[in-house]
Parts: sequence; structure tokens; C-alpha cells
Amino acid sequence: MRSAVARLIRSSSSTSANTSHLSSSPVLLNTGNAFFSSAIPSDPKHIEEPFKVEEAETVKVKPPSPDKLLVLGGSGFVGSHVCKEALDKGFVVSSLNRSGKPSLSESWADKVIWNQGNLLEPSSLKDAMDDVSAVISCVGGFGSNSFMYKINGTANINAIRAAAEKGVKRFVYVSAADFGLVNYLLKGYYDGKRAAEAELLSKFTYGGVILRPGFIHGTRRVGSVKIPLGVVGAPMEMDSKLNVSTTCPCPSWQ
Repeated sequence: MRSAVARLIRSSSSTSANTSHLSSSPVLLNTGNAFFSSAIPSDPKHIEEPFKVEEAETVKVKPPSPDKLLVLGGSGFVGSHVCKEALDKGFVVSSLNRSGKPSLSESWADKVIWNQGNLLEPSSLKDAMDDVSAVISCVGGFGSNSFMYKINGTANINAIRAAAEKGVKRFVYVSAADFGLVNYLLKGYYDGKRAAEAELLSKFTYGGVILRPGFIHGTRRVGSVKIPLGVVGAPMEMDSKLNVSTTCPCPSWQ
């Protein structure tokens, strides 16, 4: 009998302890916008106050602005096509001209930001490089050997150095493919192109791109005169093909 009473007492004590533990445990109840504790306060005069959970503030982030391209030689035959294509793709396009905006009557020219500057005067290039993601140089020209080296070499080298100093990430240079005998006849042209290529590789080890197209076809307008470049370049292409066939004979299966 005693043992039964003892067990009953122990069971009653254990139940009381568990009840006390539960009453002192904080339990949060969701009641809409506020949360209350179901715990029984030790102080009967204490009033449990709700705490509010505020919603996180919505942060409006502006969408990234489109990349800005600087096209050197943008008013030329190749450069104008690059400008038009870039505008069609949604890029912000700027270019450089000694007199600012050129006298072009085409609608695309009005969408280009024209900077005034001279590639042979490095100090005039700094402002044109502001906020530029990439530079595409289509600058080139013909004339005496010294003139060709200056336009194809020195001018582009100045642009490459200015872009590197401004931290531009990518520089694309439109160079030219070899044309055998023509390389000798236009020595200043090709020497300038190769010098610019070497400078680009040294300044833009990972972000430099060199394009060496063959003769570029199309009809170029000079004032009111249309020049069919395909007809002019046909002899150069023929010389190039002859040079390849004599110096690099193809296997018989090709």
C-alpha cells in the first residue's frame, strides 16, 4: 500500500513539474500582423505587448545601361557600317572626327555621339574614351609610305595607348590580310598595320582583337561619286591567290 501511495505522489509531482515547465515556456501565436506570447507571466501585473513584423522595403534597381562603343573611323566606309550595325543592336555609339560631326546626310549619323579630336594628338583622345566599354578602330589610309605608316600605325597606336590608360576593357582593330606583292608596294601601309597590331597585343593581352579581312567589297560613296571597291580590288585578290598557290601548295585532295 505504501509503495502504491509513494508511486502516486511521485507521479503527481512529475505532472505538476511538467505543467509548470509548459506554463513558463514562451509560445508564439500568430494573430494577424502581431505575435503574442502564450507564456504565463511571473508578474501578474505585467502586460505582454505585441511586437510587429514589418515587411522588407522594396528596392528599385535601375537596369544596366547599354554598353558604349567608340568607333574610330566612323565616317569611313567600314566604320559607317560598324556604327549602323551597333546602333541596330542597341549600343550607345560614339565616334571621333577632327571637325566633330561630319557632313553626313544619312539618318544613322544623327544617332552617333560625335567627339572632336585627332588621333595624331593623343591629348585630344582622353575625353572621347570616357565611359567606353570597347573601342573598334577602322582607321586606315593610303598615300606615301610615310603617310600610310602615320595613319595606319601611329594613329592607331595612340588610340590603343589612350584606351589602355582609361581602362577600356576591349579594343578591336581592323587590320588587313597579306597580299603578297602588294605588301611590298604598300610598305608603309602594312608596316603601320603590323606595328599597331604589336602595340595592341602588348597593351590588351586578353581584351585585344585583331581582324585581318581580305579586300573589302562594296560601293563607297565619295561625295557624289560611287566607287565600286570590288572592281578596284580584283587585281589585288588575284595577286593574293597566285601568291598562296605558289608559296603554299594545297594537297592534291583539296
